[in-house]
Amino acid sequence: MCWRPPTGRLDTTSLPAPDSLSPATMHSLPGPHDVTRHTLPNGITVLARENMNSPSVVVDASIHAGSIYEGRTHAGLANFTATMLMRGTANASFDQIHERIESVGASLGSSCGVHTAGFSGKALAEDLDMLLASAADLVRNPTFPSDHVERIRGETLTGMAMRAHNTRAMAALTFYEALFGYDHPYGYSNDGYPDTVEKLTRQELKQFQRKHYGPQEMIVVIVGSVAAQTAIKLIEKHFGDWSNKKQPARAPAPAERALNGRINRQVHIAGKTQTDIMLGFFGPCRSDPDFQAVRVANNILGVFGMMGRLGDNVRTKRGLAYYSFSHADGSFGPGTWRLIAGVNPDKVDTAIAAMLAEIERLVSRLVTPTELADSTSFILGRLPLQLETNEGVAGTLAAIELHGLGLDYLQRLPEQIHALTRADIRRAAGRLLDSEKYVLAVAGPE
Repeated sequence: MCWRPPTGRLDTTSLPAPDSLSPATMHSLPGPHDVTRHTLPNGITVLARENMNSPSVVVDASIHAGSIYEGRTHAGLANFTATMLMRGTANASFDQIHERIESVGASLGSSCGVHTAGFSGKALAEDLDMLLASAADLVRNPTFPSDHVERIRGETLTGMAMRAHNTRAMAALTFYEALFGYDHPYGYSNDGYPDTVEKLTRQELKQFQRKHYGPQEMIVVIVGSVAAQTAIKLIEKHFGDWSNKKQPARAPAPAERALNGRINRQVHIAGKTQTDIMLGFFGPCRSDPDFQAVRVANNILGVFGMMGRLGDNVRTKRGLAYYSFSHADGSFGPGTWRLIAGVNPDKVDTAIAAMLAEIERLVSRLVTPTELADSTSFILGRLPLQLETNEGVAGTLAAIELHGLGLDYLQRLPEQIHALTRADIRRAAGRLLDSEKYVLAVAGPE
């Protein structure tokens, strides 16, 4: 369960809120006034938003069939299964699927994360029926051809061999394992490991798909040049009769473990001339009341301008890193708050000390009024730009529905951001960041 702060503020110090988004801009953001939400009897929720100014339609769908359902001993199973969906079905071969999609200039692909797997695609409005028919076929009737299973296995193992020589990838892999733990669903690799992927069988792929792919709590977002009711009817046509009695309930959000001190991990990769550093902490889950405060704090720390304070002090002024930035994220369970840098191997210790100094400054002192104002304007100013395309709108609506944020989330967001004070930023940072308790992963030459 996410921690909830006490009511009231630690400090009322704040700037007057900068000008909010204009009424016209606010009205252009997707929300209850222009998004139709409908749940089918079998559990599929459809969100449709019309955009008749675009000739195309984008589809973004998710199913609770991610790597959280596979277990550490079968790491990579969910991702392998999702990759195989496009490789042939009971009704169409690999070549037939791709010829049908590509002959009209459309696109369709499958993907997998920790909690969900799914598909996404894009087509002209007149080809939406065909696109959804193809998508329904590949998630409902995949055949997992043996030759393609071995081909994908080979490609995956090749990718892992390349990963083992990538300092940034190995720093990230090591960081997550150290922070969450070897067996934690957020701790092991979604792609798997050579020893697990080599052992996965075609039968296990088929069993995973038959058990976990189903309509319950599935989300389908359709955005573009199609009437909302038409979009809903097409989903009913292709997915409305789908059922899977074996499909389990949604996996509960995993808990974080206590971080009582420093955890240091090093990965030696011969022949490299750069070392990558990942230093971090547990972050907020998506439902955490401090999520927006962390978002602003992270923007100040390592995003704004030329990568915030980290970029200014660690990279530009002190010349300790080729790049340095931070990233905070959150899901159903605990997220991460990470500081990332690529450095000369001779400057590793100095760069780490500088990164820890920036953490200490963020938790011990109020950010400046200018920093708060600039970050607020930056976050809200980017919002309309992120929603300029059908893809941007579909991805945003999918995340809003997945985490139960409400269709009016974007309309409420400016007020939430403007309400944050400098004390809120320091409190959120102080709750999650501690320069004495962190995970450090370093990958580079010995």
